[in-house]
Parts: sequence; structure tokens; C-alpha cells
Amino acid sequence: MTTDTIIITALASELDASLLPNGVHIFYSGIGKLNAAMTTFKAIAQSRPRRILNFGTVGAVRPHASGLIEIQRVVQRDMIAEPLAPRGQVPFCTRPHEYLSGSGLYTCGTGDSFVMAKDPWFEANNVDVVDMELFAIAAIAHEHNIAWRSFKYVTDHTNEDSGQDWQKKVRHGESLFIDLLNEVL
Repeated sequence: MTTDTIIITALASELDASLLPNGVHIFYSGIGKLNAAMTTFKAIAQSRPRRILNFGTVGAVRPHASGLIEIQRVVQRDMIAEPLAPRGQVPFCTRPHEYLSGSGLYTCGTGDSFVMAKDPWFEANNVDVVDMELFAIAAIAHEHNIAWRSFKYVTDHTNEDSGQDWQKKVRHGESLFIDLLNEVL
């Protein structure tokens, strides 16, 4: 099967498949970079898409990030192999250490942890928001020469209340994304 656009989202609680326009296929990855990587490979093999859209939730590490935002740049926040390579970079790897979508205004730091505190590295690397899947999705899209865009809804502000805030707001961005999706398609 070949399709123009697929969506990769971590959880059904973030985006209900029944709300999507006809012909747009969604793949739920589960949480984390490994799950996102495996699902992205599978989705590409099954659908051979021209573009991948990612929708999900994020925590804001900068106060200006709120509502539904589009990610322009993604980095790995939890690749820490110093002194072999700077934080965010895989040692002895020739693949990019950041990926650019070609649109959007925000930088996302992806890692396999739920962020509930400030980290000076975020400020030093211009990270606006944090998630747990996008870097893997963007890296695999890049490897397959597939365009990608990512839209994220800010549910919390990376503090001691983040877990509760996320649970309360996990579905708040869904209708905003569906409205935007009609424009994107």
C-alpha cells in the first residue's frame, strides 16, 4: 500500500483515529525512542509514505511555548556520552545529531525520561519543549528521505506538577490538531 501521508502518535489517548480524514493512516508507537523507531520503520514499510506527520504532547522548558506548536528542530537530550562526544551526539556516529523539519519555530529535545525539572543544557541548546519520540521518527524519516513535520501540544511546564498536568491535558490538543490537519493536507 502506498499513501501520501501517515501520522505517528505515541498514544491513542493523544489522538483518536476515528477523527482523521479518509486516507490518512495513523500508527501508534507507544512511549519512547525505541518504540517510535520500530513503529516508524514498520509504518514506512507498510505505507511507503511521501511524508510523515507526528502529533503528540510535550512539556515546555521555556515559558513562551504553549498551546499547539510546530517543531522546526529536534535533538537528543539524553544521549550523554561525554567525554567521547558532546551531550546530544552519539560518539563515532556519522548521522546528524539534529534534524530540521523545514517549517515550525520550536526546538524539541527528545529523551526516554519524563522531564519534571529544569536542566541548564536545555537553555544552552535552545530547547523549547521536551518529548519522548520525535528524534527517532525524524532520524528514520531522514534515512528514508521522507519529509516530516511535527505538531505538539504543550501539556505542562516541566515541574513537580507535570505528571498530573499531562494526565489532565493529554487530549486537549486533539481538536486543534484535527483543525490544522485539514490545512496541512
